Amino acid sequence: MRRTNRQQPRRLWPAGCLLLLTLGGAWIPAWAEPPQQSREQLTEPVYRVSKADVDSTGGLRPHPLDPALALAHDGLRNIRENVRDYKCVMVKRERIGTTLHDYEYMFAKIRNEQVVNGQVTVPFSVYLYFLKPEDMKGREVIYVRGQNSGKMIAHERRDSFKGKFGSVWLRPDGSMAMQGNRYPITEIGLETLVVRLIEKGTRDKQNGTPEECVVEFREGAKINGRVCTMLEVKHPQPRDYYDFYVARIFIDDELNVPLRYAAYTWPAQPGAEPGNDELIEEYTYLKLELNVGLTDKDFDPTNPEYKF
Repeated sequence: MRRTNRQQPRRLWPAGCLLLLTLGGAWIPAWAEPPQQSREQLTEPVYRVSKADVDSTGGLRPHPLDPALALAHDGLRNIRENVRDYKCVMVKRERIGTTLHDYEYMFAKIRNEQVVNGQVTVPFSVYLYFLKPEDMKGREVIYVRGQNSGKMIAHERRDSFKGKFGSVWLRPDGSMAMQGNRYPITEIGLETLVVRLIEKGTRDKQNGTPEECVVEFREGAKINGRVCTMLEVKHPQPRDYYDFYVARIFIDDELNVPLRYAAYTWPAQPGAEPGNDELIEEYTYLKLELNVGLTDKDFDPTNPEYKF
């Protein structure tokens, strides 16, 4: 793994995707978190020592993922302590089965769950407005964890055929909400993205050997003009316990949060650079603004600025 001598700013490293992040592909959008999972359940995974971690003397040997996992755990703590809410333009592209769907663009408002003395004082909340493609433009979705019997509310553009049916309440993990999506809306957001990436990194470390994992940090990458450090994790040999061939996570150097995650499967030609034919999923956060002061009104279907 290549590292530079220059001291790195403190960063929030995700681990496993999501995520960040995921939205609808067919009629109603969706993301990826177990239905009604509370913040307390989104814990850092317990690490258990495997044979791959023990050297010939019986001691623990370093793993290429160790620095990334350490930063991810620290990043998760920082998100939970310092990021209350945010708004952004989210871009996603996912492969469902053998079909790679088109890019989807959504304006998103997300409020992280806040817990005081073991009690939820602010519920995890999501508002989405679809910008494109054209057949999805105008779609709105709201989900608030712990409210509305666990359902989300959504509607299509009013001048479309589906829009004539008005707003509908749906289970986030139901068949209609999950059409064309890898994950339900409950899995959207920075916090869950980092949690899932930590889970993947920990599982990869437990199951594989250090030789089966190549980790590299690259400075100076840019996402929509934002300067980032890119973390790349590669598994040269296909294994049943690996979810991807290459995963790339881009961390904003100033905001210290992940702006993009992309994962690819193994190419037909071993060692080849993966492209769209190998893309599994990608999620990007553009125009991200942290701690903008979102309120209950931002997640209320009766908000006059919305069209539910």
